[in-house]
Amino acid sequence: MDARYPHAVRGILLILLACCCFGCLDTMSKVLVAHYPASALVWLRYVLQTLVMAAIFLPRMGSRLVRTSSPGLQILRGLMLVLSSVAFVVALRYMPIAAVSSIVFLAPVIVAVAGGPLLGERVGARTWIALAGGFTGVMLIIRPGGSAFTWWAFLPLGCAFMFAGYQILTRRLAGHDDPITTLFYPGLVAVLVIPPVFPGSVTGLPSVPLHLAILIVIGILGAVGHFLLIRAHAHAPATLLAPFGYTQLLVILILGFAVFGEIPDGLAMTGIVLIASAGLALILASRRVSVAS
Repeated sequence: MDARYPHAVRGILLILLACCCFGCLDTMSKVLVAHYPASALVWLRYVLQTLVMAAIFLPRMGSRLVRTSSPGLQILRGLMLVLSSVAFVVALRYMPIAAVSSIVFLAPVIVAVAGGPLLGERVGARTWIALAGGFTGVMLIIRPGGSAFTWWAFLPLGCAFMFAGYQILTRRLAGHDDPITTLFYPGLVAVLVIPPVFPGSVTGLPSVPLHLAILIVIGILGAVGHFLLIRAHAHAPATLLAPFGYTQLLVILILGFAVFGEIPDGLAMTGIVLIASAGLALILASRRVSVAS
């Protein structure tokens, strides 16, 4: 264990808790999207998340919470997350939750490939092999041309590309803005942008008390999950924590079966394993390089 991070185990535990929060959040979103517009669910989630984060950080940070050296990048990054979130929730309405989530987990591989031209990073053969393995996994899940194929299956793939763009911009902002500011901005952008872009988002809010309670829990889970991520990275390096992020897929597989009775078939499960393996292989390889250097 790195001597610079004496509480690394605490960081691992915190990211595991964050993965549980996000897995529960996604499962509840799938429950609600059968009854309400995806844009309404995403908007209210970010309203609640932004309020909770403001309550936690505004008293001690004041105006620093929204002070940024790159407002254009922060807004563009927020827009990418908004589109990614809406696409994700719409896909949940038409596809099994494990399939949607696993395809979105292709994003780290896309970031590794795009890091060459966009971030000036070297793209090696291992990265291209991981990309090929990840896209093979996607094809095994969506199976274009098969009897169970639906065009909605391309939504999570688009979501993966948009989320990759979000992550690339996050890396561009690293070291320039406070990490908490960078974490706060996407929710703030979502709160301001979704109502004019999706006019039905405000009028489509839940009226059933149980549904409203679930949505409030979604907003709280989003804020708590992101707060746990911040604390996890304060206790352990990203290279150590990143592999544990894939625990979210396991949480979603369990909840997908428990709540919706969804069990991926053999081909879909193979695809999920391929995508997770591609991402994990890249993360572990980059960790070995960082340790060696």
